[in-house]
Parts: sequence; structure tokens; C-alpha cells
Amino acid sequence: MNKPTRARVLTGTALALVATTALTACGGSGDAPSEAKPKQAEAGGAAAVDHPLVATFDGGLYVLDGETLKLARTVGMPGFNRVNPAGDEDHVLVSTDTGFRVFDAARQTFTGAEFKGPKPGHVVLHGGRTALFTDGTGEVNVFDPADLADGGKPRTRSYTSAEPHHGVAVELAGGELLTTLGTEEKRTGALVLDKDDKEVERAENCPGVHGEAAAEDEAIALGCEDGVLIYRDGKFTKVEAPGDYGRIGNQRGSELSPILLGDYKTDPEAELERPTRISLIDTRTAKLRLVDLGTSYSFRSLARGPHGEALVLGTNGVLHVIDPETGTVEKRIEAVGDWTEPLDWQQPRPTLFVRDHTAYVSEPATRRLHAFDVESGEKVASVTLPKAVNELSGTVAGH
Repeated sequence: MNKPTRARVLTGTALALVATTALTACGGSGDAPSEAKPKQAEAGGAAAVDHPLVATFDGGLYVLDGETLKLARTVGMPGFNRVNPAGDEDHVLVSTDTGFRVFDAARQTFTGAEFKGPKPGHVVLHGGRTALFTDGTGEVNVFDPADLADGGKPRTRSYTSAEPHHGVAVELAGGELLTTLGTEEKRTGALVLDKDDKEVERAENCPGVHGEAAAEDEAIALGCEDGVLIYRDGKFTKVEAPGDYGRIGNQRGSELSPILLGDYKTDPEAELERPTRISLIDTRTAKLRLVDLGTSYSFRSLARGPHGEALVLGTNGVLHVIDPETGTVEKRIEAVGDWTEPLDWQQPRPTLFVRDHTAYVSEPATRRLHAFDVESGEKVASVTLPKAVNELSGTVAGH
């Protein structure tokens, strides 16, 4: 899956400790959940779930308890849908053909709020703000996820790109908006707007720009077909790939680490490249290190652990726990059976979602979903579901 037309996201400092796969076909991530009081069920409604997980399947959504993996509710939804954290402890965003729909995962119901637009793409959590990019219009909407609590559509900061494209945006701590440049045919780089939407920086040396991740000290990286573009301290820096073509399209960051985790592909003509090397990008030195895991992985295989560990789920079924500073695989967790990435990026494959100290891994071949303690490697829960899980995400807290 080299060039998906729709993406999940999400990756940023906000998701330093929560990385889904996906994103989606693209990147995305969130902070560890805090202790929360039990939620009250609404009158006549289902019992509320703390720290829920939401998984898509062919025909709808599963809502599961984040600790026991008990299935709380099945929500019917036709078509191919995507799911991302919304940025708070109750909600997720479900991407459909009509836009981003707000789903109260704790109470297992849609709120009615929606960000309408064709081809909803990346969702990025960063610094207490959530940024949505709608590919079909180039529109960016940024909001405070706390505003989702009343069930209505939150007040947003909006910006529309010069041309619609498969893009991504992130709002920085100082109010600047970093967003991609491109058209439906070609993506070239990024620009930065101040809090009044006046352009202050621009870089057009990132061909095929795709995905984002945030590292320690708010270093923001965008993937390119020849390396990575980093925005830090008010300026762009390009990190060149070793060869002419070295695509880093999916990244995961942690606010506890200056080093970003990325994929790494070298064949621009491949229908589906199955890489075995991952990239580790040091945002302090603008240096890139490649690590060969000896197994391939997919765009839904990357995440970060509670202490900034780099996590990669291989097609050999092993969850690799990697020290980002050294590139050493410090732990191998036998998570699922061997698997092969399907040619169609919308088809299910084992997916990794990390929240706090727990790594959730789906196993479509057996219709199972597992939870592992990242530090001990112990499997702490497992469940068999009626249908195979495709995308997997959940709520976060207090990012």
C-alpha cells in the first residue's frame, strides 16, 4: 500500500503514547488514560464503558471494554469506514463517505455532530487540539476535544488549502498551523501559518509529502519520497534518505523521545512493497538510521510505547520493542500467527494500537483481538469476535 487515497492519523505529540495504525492507511497517535470515574449510562441506554476501544469490521463497528475486551455493543454501518481517537476519554472520529462523524464510544452512540466533506483523511492530536484534514476539499478544521462533551459540533479554526489533496495538518503550541502543500496529482511540501493564518514559512522540497509525527520539544516531521521534512524552532530542515528514492510515508512520534519511528520503502514501481527495514530519525541531529528487522510489516504496524519505545508488529507475528536511540530490538513479544499483507490496503491485516502500557493487536485470520502489557510482554486479555477486525483505535485522555 504505497498511495492510499484516504487516511487515518494520525500521529503527533498528543499521540506519543497512543499509536494506531493507523492510522488508517496513514499515520496517527495520544496520551495515556488517566483514572476516570465510572460514567453513568444514559436513561434507557447501554452501560457506559471506560477507556473503550473501537474497531471497524465489514458491516460496522465494535465497541469493547479496554481492560477486559468484552464486546459492549455492535453498531451497524455499511461501507468501508475508518476510526481515529478524537482526543478525549469518551469520543472517537469515524470517517465515512460523508465526512468525520463524532462517536461517543463511552456510551456507544453517534452524537450527531459531523464535519462534512468528501474523502475525510488524517486526524492529528497535538497539544490539546485535534486537527482534521478533508482530502476532497483541502479543508482543515482544528478544535478543542473538550468541546465534544456537550454532544454538539465544537467551535473550530478553519483553513482551506489552495488545492484539494491528500494532506495533513497540525496546530502547534504557539497557535501556528503546519499543513501540507499539493494538488490531487502532486504533493510537494508544507507551509506554516501564524495564528492569524498569515504564511510565515514554506518548504517545497518534500515530494509526495505524507503523514506526520511529533517528537520531543515539538519537532514535527512530514514524510517524503526521499526522506523526511522536519519543522522545529521556526524553520524547516530536510533529512535526506540514503538513496534517490526512500519513501517514509508513515511515522510515529513520542513526546518522550527526540527520535521518530518511520517505515522505509525503496521501490517506486512496486504494486505493494513489503519492506523489512524501518527508519529512526533523530530530530536533534537531522540524521536517519535504518534498522533491518528481518521481517516485513504494514502501515498499521507502527506505534510508540509508554516510555517512547519504538514498536513494530512484523508479519512473522512478533511485536518488536525497539530502543530508538540504539536501534536495538530489546524485546520480542509473540503476538499473533504469521500473516501476509494483502494487496488491497482496505482489507484487514493485523493492526497495532497502543494506549498507556497496553498494546492491542488484532488477528483477522482467527477473528481475535489481544491485549499485551508492553513492559512484561504478558498477554492480559483476548477475545474472539463475530467478524474479523479491520481498523482499531480508541479513546485517549487529557492530551
